[in-house]
Amino acid sequence: MVSEFNKEITSRMLSVAQEKANLMKLKITYTCKVPGAFDMPIIVDALLRKKDVDGIVISHSTAKSLTDLSIKYQKPVSFGISGPGMQERHAYARIRPVAERAVEAVVKISEELQRIQK
Repeated sequence: MVSEFNKEITSRMLSVAQEKANLMKLKITYTCKVPGAFDMPIIVDALLRKKDVDGIVISHSTAKSLTDLSIKYQKPVSFGISGPGMQERHAYARIRPVAERAVEAVVKISEELQRIQK
């Protein structure tokens, strides 16, 4: 999931996240775009209800709502956020590491959930 707000940065983060998922041999079932972070929880809720969704990576977060949904559905919701109030050059420098860590976090959380739920 990606926010269209600050699209120049978030679209690149989406590309890096997709690249990382492919390298990790993960299947991306849905790619959703929303106007901004506030709009994400309802879409995340709908996606987490789906049987073919194991986790969600987003580029921004309405943290409390999304954390509650992650707990409710017992599926990881990870977000890559580059940080508020930074200069443009800092945002560009963080695109790859932030997007990659978000994808890695979903996999790690999902694996840990599977381990403890056995």
